[in-house]
Amino acid sequence: MTSNSALGEHRRESGPARTECRGLEEVLHGAVREALFRMDAVSAAVYLLSRDASEVRAAMIAGSPPSSFTMPCRMSMDMPRASTRAVATGKVAVLPDPDPADPDQTYALPYPYPALAAPVTAGGHRFGALTVLRLESHGGFGPTDRRVLQEIADALAAALARLARAGTAVVAGPTPALAPVFHSSIRTPGWGVRGVPGSAGASLMYPLRHFAERLNQTTTVDHLVAAARDSIMSPFGARALVLASVGAGRLWVLGHSGPSSAMVRALHGARLGASTPAVDAVRGHALFLPGGPPPDAGSGGQGAGPPGQAYLPLLVGGRPVAVASEVHPHVVGVCCLEFAGPREFPPEERAVLGMMAGMLGAAVERVELGARQREIAEHLQRRLLPSALSDLPGLATTARYRPAVTTVQVGGDWYDVIKVSDERMVLVVGDVEGHDLDSAAVMGQARTALISYATEGHRPAVVIDRTGRLLAGLGTEQLVTCCVVALDTGDGTAEVALAGHPPPLVRRPDGGVDTLAAPANLPLGVTTHHPYRSWEHTLSPGSVLMLYSNGLTDSATRDPGTCAQELLRAGGREAGADLERLADRLVAEVSGPRWRRDDAVLLLARYEGAVGRGAPRTASLHIQRRDLHGVKAARAFVDLQLRSWELSGVSETLQLIASEIVTNALVHAGSDVDVRLRAFGDRVRLEVRDSDGNPPVPSPLALDAEQNAEAEHGRGLLIVEALAGQWNTSPNGRGKTVSLDLPVGDG
Repeated sequence: MTSNSALGEHRRESGPARTECRGLEEVLHGAVREALFRMDAVSAAVYLLSRDASEVRAAMIAGSPPSSFTMPCRMSMDMPRASTRAVATGKVAVLPDPDPADPDQTYALPYPYPALAAPVTAGGHRFGALTVLRLESHGGFGPTDRRVLQEIADALAAALARLARAGTAVVAGPTPALAPVFHSSIRTPGWGVRGVPGSAGASLMYPLRHFAERLNQTTTVDHLVAAARDSIMSPFGARALVLASVGAGRLWVLGHSGPSSAMVRALHGARLGASTPAVDAVRGHALFLPGGPPPDAGSGGQGAGPPGQAYLPLLVGGRPVAVASEVHPHVVGVCCLEFAGPREFPPEERAVLGMMAGMLGAAVERVELGARQREIAEHLQRRLLPSALSDLPGLATTARYRPAVTTVQVGGDWYDVIKVSDERMVLVVGDVEGHDLDSAAVMGQARTALISYATEGHRPAVVIDRTGRLLAGLGTEQLVTCCVVALDTGDGTAEVALAGHPPPLVRRPDGGVDTLAAPANLPLGVTTHHPYRSWEHTLSPGSVLMLYSNGLTDSATRDPGTCAQELLRAGGREAGADLERLADRLVAEVSGPRWRRDDAVLLLARYEGAVGRGAPRTASLHIQRRDLHGVKAARAFVDLQLRSWELSGVSETLQLIASEIVTNALVHAGSDVDVRLRAFGDRVRLEVRDSDGNPPVPSPLALDAEQNAEAEHGRGLLIVEALAGQWNTSPNGRGKTVSLDLPVGDG
């Protein structure tokens, strides 16, 4: 009778012939069971050579988890493993080799199991290798172990040769057959049901399975830390965890959980040439430090001993780890665990932690790659946006940009505020279809053309008409929509021209919200024989204009214009007096991750009225990055302007506030800084702009160590809060603006 199995086609016979020519499964199972018990091993496996002799593949594995799961399914012949060496040399091989021929080619064990492999050869034919794993605590492999394993391998080779002569294909299947054999000497305290064979190993593997499921869903470092906390810290009883990556010759903390501030301080920025447990782990050695009593414990000294710690290298690529003084190329970081007190690490726990570290390494590499791609895309997008908005005494403006969260590609949304004369400003919002480098390139072309034609003094319809013709001549394939509004601050005339874009909205001084209608026209880049048209509107002083892209009202079922009107109405009448707060409120309504399927741009402008009595006065100062005299220049600028406006009564206070905010911007943003003053009838507004989008965080003087480890900025903002009461930070496309109002009374 002939049958097929996962190990290949073989013949099953009855009676005496079955003893002579047993089935392949029975032969392999008998060999691994004999090796398992005679060698006092935790797992045993038979590896069969592939048809092209390029690799060995596991045909059968016997043992108990987790040791049986540490045996690879297949190994190429150039890998320095015990099994491949035994096949290649025809001699018994051990890993790690206590007496290597080449000391530079020794390898550290990825798991706490020494391996011994014997070649399975008969009549000059190489079948493969018989490999066993043993607990480190059971000692190494001596001459007797080598002789016994070779005896078992020779008997296996003879049986396989008989099968081959009988016509059985002696090859491994696509996956190895597993034969659970629970070793009675393996005990892992704290896991499973005592006295139930295999319960401890199965219990250890349970969090590993859930860890793999969690890692498949991770997209950020926060997700990684949460998964490690739930699947590593909690099951293994650790009190603190730190994940660090390798970069530029140093370790950099990615995330941490628990009371880990001491480890964070020791790890973050540590040189890879240092002699520390974390650096040793990065070289490829998993370190398990049990801790213990303090040195003076025997003499009755007080105090707690060093806690147990584990340092796990985060490996990628599945390669064996070379013992060397330099960082291993397949190690991307280290996972550090700290326990509440001394702790032992049984071999089975160490094996599972090693498996988890391998999964975590691949996840860290994937998440860091995604973060770098998003950072590059956002940086490119932000660099294409204006670094600062032009200013007129009768017009206040602010803008917001939010990238999409469902893509790592660069988008094509932009905004501009173009000063044409002392009484004329052009506002622009545009959107290029797609999310790729082509979209960014087209956006740069369209923006440059619009700025050029607007600066020449052309009316909005002419500006978009010439820009459209230019893009069509360049062969642009992406559609470009835009809204252009030319505002005359002398009489409040607003001329609106559209190119397939939503029209702007206006919130009147009485709180009513209307649309500044204009002909829709065709998007830019589309050849048309019809001229672009625009409409004029008249704004009352105190009116607020809102230009936006579709991403701000990303809805698959509702009209974008209707959604935008509802947003502006919900902003409240009082918010119109402060454009920064109004912009923050509008963006907050739609900037959640579930909404941001597309880039979003918002541009707000408040028309103050004709320049004259009661109109705001403005002045600005530009400070270059790393300017050592920048703070001094900011104080002098504030004092000079306030004195010229006869507001010297608040000069000293505002100088101190400006110096603290400018110092914070120069130190933490590392960019150019713009300082702007706007004097109204009852208040003075200070605005400080830089290119760092992260908000400044006031840091109290009485933080615990863990909070201090996460504090981003200095404590100078406490002075600002004490003097100004309230201040606001507003991110825009190229950074953020910190602003505040200081009352000036009747002066």
